[in-house]
Amino acid sequence: MRLFIAVNFSPGIKQKLANLCDELRKASSHGRFTIPENLHLTLVFLGECDAKQQTAASAAMDAVTFEQFDIEIDRIGRFKRSGGDLWWAGICDNKALREFHKNLTAELIKNGFKLEKRKFSPHITLGREIVTNTEPRQIEPFGETVDKIELMKSEHINGKLTYTAIH
Repeated sequence: MRLFIAVNFSPGIKQKLANLCDELRKASSHGRFTIPENLHLTLVFLGECDAKQQTAASAAMDAVTFEQFDIEIDRIGRFKRSGGDLWWAGICDNKALREFHKNLTAELIKNGFKLEKRKFSPHITLGREIVTNTEPRQIEPFGETVDKIELMKSEHINGKLTYTAIH
């Protein structure tokens, strides 16, 4: 099973993010846009895992002290790619989020996971393979209090990419 650890948002925040996707879609000639129910903030991508690794990921999550924190989304940007860019909504720099991510990844490594080495760049993917003349920009900030994180399973159900919280 394909797993990742994420922050899932309230319906109100998902709607605001979906509105950003819609604006981007209208300004684009091509792209694959994230459906509203799949909008989330990935903390750690674990990839293909077996049942033993799922248990280890859950144990790592349980071992890390979690205290709720506020996040704010304040911009849209892109990662340049050939064939179309990956567009995202960006999270304001957040010490609590960075510290939690550092502790979570340390615990996952201790539990046997080999994680990507790239710097943590918290963002919410709005779409992939986007071709548009739109430029990255600041937006009116919005956000919410994060009161939990979840282990998510990613799978295709009836041809639709579906994310399900499993811990």
